[in-house]
Amino acid sequence: MPGELLRALGFSRSLLIYYGQPWQRRKVVNLYREFARPGDLVFDIGAHVGSRSRAFLSLGASVVAVEPQPDFANFIARTISDKRLALLRCAVGREPGSVDLHISSRHPTVTTTSASWLSSVQHTSGFEQVAWDRLERVEMTTLDQMISDHGVPAFCKIDVEGAEADILRGLSQALPAVAFEYIPAAIAVAHEAIKELQRIGSYRFNRTVGEKHHFVHDRWLKPEDMIRQLFELQQSSQSGDIYARLER
Repeated sequence: MPGELLRALGFSRSLLIYYGQPWQRRKVVNLYREFARPGDLVFDIGAHVGSRSRAFLSLGASVVAVEPQPDFANFIARTISDKRLALLRCAVGREPGSVDLHISSRHPTVTTTSASWLSSVQHTSGFEQVAWDRLERVEMTTLDQMISDHGVPAFCKIDVEGAEADILRGLSQALPAVAFEYIPAAIAVAHEAIKELQRIGSYRFNRTVGEKHHFVHDRWLKPEDMIRQLFELQQSSQSGDIYARLER
């Protein structure tokens, strides 16, 4: 299949995933109400098609959206004109510089800067049909630099396919709340991300599964309890998001 057609197919797939079920957006907004209030600042790292940024904006927050894939950054720029949104066309990592972006034209939701994560998941269930067929060098910033430029966010959402822990290694202060993806086939990444948060603050944790947008646990767990829960998951289990809330 020609490359341009693959990119168009992948782009359409992402739009369908994130905008094809409008009732899911209400669930997302309701979940985020706990973390983003009018006047708050939110970092949306791995903004993709901007659906989460739109949710934060609808709650009255200002958003710094980070998206290194040109097609999707261009889409956000074209379709979100809200002055409360700042768009960064780069990746985020441990230190400033540049990094290789491994792009899947047909499945752009799993584009990643983490070669080790790519190697660990490419032969596991759910990734058999994925090909990372393009490589682009992109600029990279850090959370500390973003905070210096834009301020301290009330909430930081990270969805970057395996680079979560590296992003948190570029953070030197505790944030009120953070969310990042976990994938059971590469659960060590989530473990490392939890350890990085423990390094900078005292957090409690909860998680969601898939696109259900409600918490699995009725209480917030200690880090060791969340880690145990994650390692008890089967590799074939559904992925989701871990939420970390700073104890006050």
